[in-house]
Amino acid sequence: MIRETTLFGVRDLEALAIQRIHAFEAEALSMSDDGYYVAFSGGKDSIVLLDLFRKAGVKHTSHFNLTTVDPPELLKFVLDNYRDVERVPPRINMFDLIRKNRFPPTRLIRYCCMEFKERGGKGRFVATGIRWAESSRRSKRRMTEPCYRNKNTRYLHPIIDWSDTDIWEYIKTNDMPYCSLYDEGFTRIGCVGCPMTSVEQRRIEFARWPRFEASYRKAFDDAANSQKSLERPEGQRWQSGQEMWDWWMGGEPSNRNDDYQLMLFDD
Repeated sequence: MIRETTLFGVRDLEALAIQRIHAFEAEALSMSDDGYYVAFSGGKDSIVLLDLFRKAGVKHTSHFNLTTVDPPELLKFVLDNYRDVERVPPRINMFDLIRKNRFPPTRLIRYCCMEFKERGGKGRFVATGIRWAESSRRSKRRMTEPCYRNKNTRYLHPIIDWSDTDIWEYIKTNDMPYCSLYDEGFTRIGCVGCPMTSVEQRRIEFARWPRFEASYRKAFDDAANSQKSLERPEGQRWQSGQEMWDWWMGGEPSNRNDDYQLMLFDD
């Protein structure tokens, strides 16, 4: 068990998380006979989340949305250890999605998340491993939330107040297997090339998995060559996939940062 010392004494985080899961079980069952919809990614937070649900003994289903840019090591880990989790195939691959949208996914316009990660669980009580410690944006999230896209969907984040240390303590204490990439220095494991990571992290990922870089570059080429390609803020169309790549990666010649990317879509 994880025990955290607070101003009010010692708090058992595991017991508290399970208590939260039990608290909304009736509502989850009223939304679906299958109970909770547990969003599973194979990362450290989601394996803790799923383990807590199993310990809670509540009715739930678990789902792993394939994105076509999942690290091979992650896919192997999930296949080896979580065969009972439903693997949901994508409707389109990442690279055709870029061609369809005609510009790269960015921090502001994460159309990839909408397609691959957020379309599951409609009309159900969705449980996630979101935590305040992950980012300043997530620090503003609440333990339970409505879905702003679908009023019939709700969210529960039972481990929202856990720290990274809490997560790893739980994993080690319970002798849980986890993806080997963490032991190689990866602090997050998600889509290769995710725009929510730093440019440096993307470079590390593309160096490790060059076939993903090649596929992104080909998609950028096709998007830039489209007659309907998106115009840049200067009023000029992308001249090449390389120009689009340089802009997206923040390198020469465009040397654009995240704020500039946000400008493109601030409407």
